[in-house]
Amino acid sequence: MKKKALIFGITGQDGSYLAEYLIKKNYIVHGVKRRSSSINTGRVDHIYQDPHVSNRTFILHYGDITDSLSVARLVKQIKPHEIYNLAAQSHVQVSFESPEYTANADAIGALRILEAIRFNKLEKKTKFYQAGTSELYGLNEKTPQNEKSFFHPASPYGVAKLYAHWITINYRESYNMFACNGILFNHESPRRGETFVTQKIVQAMCRIKQKKQKTLYLGNLYAKRDWGHARDFVHAMWLIMQRKDPKDFVIATGKQTTVKNFVNLVAKKLKIKLTWKGKGIKEKALDQKGQILVACDKAYFRPLEVNNLLGDSSRARKILNWKPKTSIRELVSEMVDKEMNETIG
Repeated sequence: MKKKALIFGITGQDGSYLAEYLIKKNYIVHGVKRRSSSINTGRVDHIYQDPHVSNRTFILHYGDITDSLSVARLVKQIKPHEIYNLAAQSHVQVSFESPEYTANADAIGALRILEAIRFNKLEKKTKFYQAGTSELYGLNEKTPQNEKSFFHPASPYGVAKLYAHWITINYRESYNMFACNGILFNHESPRRGETFVTQKIVQAMCRIKQKKQKTLYLGNLYAKRDWGHARDFVHAMWLIMQRKDPKDFVIATGKQTTVKNFVNLVAKKLKIKLTWKGKGIKEKALDQKGQILVACDKAYFRPLEVNNLLGDSSRARKILNWKPKTSIRELVSEMVDKEMNETIG
């Protein structure tokens, strides 16, 4: 009998890569998408199967992590072997502007799924994975950060995810459930949303290369992040769920890059020569003609900046035998190639 997986957040970057991975592992994948007047399934259209097809391996359902009834109904109806909660309001800056919604989706959303498992008496059958984030560490700049590092979230998003992290542990310890956290450091891909800084940089620099845009505006150029590829990270999610006993893991590359250096890597891939001048908010990058290609704008600074995130995934490497396959240069190259192919095509 094929395993059944239920993915909340199927239409996101991670959801699409995870669905692909599980289908290759011979799972039947059920995905949850919110009802919208516009089609928002672009990331999973290539694996979509018409409802009239018999023996489907990919099935979409309408639902919402903020709706307890829809969550409970889907869990009861599908009775999955594995549930992956990737659904969230995942933009840190937006969480400052919509903190209540972020808490409802990111914190209470996890509780809704856990309670649905318990209410439907699926504790012995259904495993639960909660998507954690490096933003849990926030202002803890003691690096590298691992499973034993203290948490100090610096945004409503980080705080909401911290609740989800601890409620997962609480249900694991209270009800003997297989419930685990993957604390994933930044992971990107060509499928990354355009409002996230890596994709924003890639898209803007490609448009600058094609003379469709003049300047890219950014916030904190010196924020340090541990960037990996989402495709590598969903493999880690699956490995975490295959264990006999639930355990929490940090998933990270262990290598750090500043936002400024990410810009430089994209520019190098596009063969754009940048010269950086100025300091602080006045720092900017010029081309060979003296035109400003990259500048800073206070509007893109967070109310509370997180400057230094670097993950230590030693536990995952030892216990799960996991390690990232994609370097940051390969990641940048893949993102740029896809963007240029789409804009030229």
